Amino acid sequence: MQRYLSKSPEETVEIGEKIGKKIGRGATILLSGALGSGKTVLVRGIASALGISERVTSPSFTLISVYRGKYELYHVDLYRIERVDEVEDLGLEDILNSGSIVVIEWGEKIRSILPDDCIEVNINIKSGEEREIILKGISI
Repeated sequence: MQRYLSKSPEETVEIGEKIGKKIGRGATILLSGALGSGKTVLVRGIASALGISERVTSPSFTLISVYRGKYELYHVDLYRIERVDEVEDLGLEDILNSGSIVVIEWGEKIRSILPDDCIEVNINIKSGEEREIILKGISI
């Protein structure tokens, strides 16, 4: 487990870029943290490292966004999902087995169906723009 302190959204993007440079095809990343903690900001950094120039936005209402770069990146937001069985209709199992990189916000809701080797990132709001970012399953 590694801990990082981010003092700004820009530093959170930089941490995401470091993660993006270390992951490979088929990686699954579970992102957790309170609303407004910077989960999507971190995904912007991951996308940047993968050569994705498209603006990454929160898929809260669409549930899944797809971006193409070095690898295909699926950005999933399960905030509105209450139960594991609700994700069956999303095709998440196919996405997880596609060889693409999959980043799941609020993924702790479906942890039981995620791969054992998924990378876990927890973002805690400390104060103002300061965030503590805890990584499990990856060293950057």
